[in-house]
Amino acid sequence: MTGIDLSSLAGSDEGLRALQGLVQAVTEAARAGARRRPGPVAPGGPVRAAERSGDVLRQVLPEEGLTDVQALVPLVEAFAWGSVDLASPATAAFLQCPSLTVAAAADLVVSAFNQSVDVWDSGPFALELEKSVMAGLCRLVGLPDTATGVMTPGGSIANLLAVIIARDVRGSALSGIDLTEEGLQAAPYRLRIVCSAEAHVSVERAVAAAGLGNTAALVVGAGPDGRMTADAVRTALAGLPADHLPFALLATAGTTDLGAVDELPGLAALARERGMWLHIDAAYGAGMLFSPRLRPLFTGIEQADSVTLDWHKFGWQPASSSVLLLADARNFDPLSREVPYLNPSDDEEAGFPNQLGRTLETTRRADVLKVAASFRHLGRRGMAELIDHCHAMARHAERLVAAHPKLEAAASVILTRLVFRYLPERRDLADEINAGLRRRLLNEGRVVIGRTVRHIDAVPRIHLKLTLINPVTTPRDVEDLIDAVVRAGEAEECAHQGESS
Repeated sequence: MTGIDLSSLAGSDEGLRALQGLVQAVTEAARAGARRRPGPVAPGGPVRAAERSGDVLRQVLPEEGLTDVQALVPLVEAFAWGSVDLASPATAAFLQCPSLTVAAAADLVVSAFNQSVDVWDSGPFALELEKSVMAGLCRLVGLPDTATGVMTPGGSIANLLAVIIARDVRGSALSGIDLTEEGLQAAPYRLRIVCSAEAHVSVERAVAAAGLGNTAALVVGAGPDGRMTADAVRTALAGLPADHLPFALLATAGTTDLGAVDELPGLAALARERGMWLHIDAAYGAGMLFSPRLRPLFTGIEQADSVTLDWHKFGWQPASSSVLLLADARNFDPLSREVPYLNPSDDEEAGFPNQLGRTLETTRRADVLKVAASFRHLGRRGMAELIDHCHAMARHAERLVAAHPKLEAAASVILTRLVFRYLPERRDLADEINAGLRRRLLNEGRVVIGRTVRHIDAVPRIHLKLTLINPVTTPRDVEDLIDAVVRAGEAEECAHQGESS
């Protein structure tokens, strides 16, 4: 006889009643921990955070077990204190959005029932719900009736799946190569994938993970606005050796730094002309598809063979909430395997469906529930209003930076990101000052902003990055963010003057 009963198993009736009480306890603990943090992040930086959390961190595997409340409440309070407050308008660093309350509640249900969206009898409703949500997203993108999709654990995995499918469907068809390891080594062609220099880091990693080699990506330079154009790709392709075979073109709709959208119509036409697979990574830009005002930026996405969408970047979902869509459902076939203990063919023939052949996962969390709950809660119009508001706040930040003599933008706002830098009196210290002011704000616990590198006159320079994806941010909040950056920059300048005197 074990030391637990049905109340310890969340999906049972007894467990759901116990969960109701625990939710109250952890909510109060989370609020207590968050209230102890004076700003969006705990002050003092990593050292102070580790000191404050030390007791809990040292007691994660005790010899004797604790009650559920004893085990959970101290952890939750420390977790809340040591977390970045994504709901604060002073947090504007990454594509890491605050979660909708309705999505967090749905996520709790997903954890409690622990369904797996691989075969019907491991998650019946979840499997049917995912098919329905994927159909709706295919319509949102504008893909044909043959399209379908699947939830993935992050945009990086969606991009990897797209590369693998493109390799197996289009790469083998164009080259006649046997895609075994021996076949690739003996092939008369070297398979290549084309992507932008502004593509997400997951793209080149996916190319390597798909067995194509670390140098199989043909990286094409983007313009000053961050966009990859069809003309630039044509030029790059013209320089390839005769035995190099470009079989896939990976475009981006919302680059990581500038939020740029590649020249999708021209790239789609080029991909068709060359017989290449067209994948569009819209992990960041996905939310914009709801906005009638911003949707024209994505014209051409409907011509893709595959599309990555991320709702935990700009859809206010708890991670992970990513999607891979294919324009033709049959192109998932290379991932399909029949396994006697999971998806025997006679089950499928009898009407028991499965999603096993659409991912590299077997057990797969029912992340679709929170996405469906959020879409039902906000509707298309509500999503559009929130997206448009965030875009307006980014444009407001852009105007503030343009008007300030000590600030300089790297490029115009496209979606909801602004890349800029502080200009100290001594320009030779600009990189050091910009890096230092961001760390100063983090150590003070007041503001969380991002950093990146952009080239000025072909020289890499440190820049700052504001990501405006919080739908409750106000114009005054944006003004406070800019003021905080300027004050921190001035403080860094004073500190350097003191060191040099």
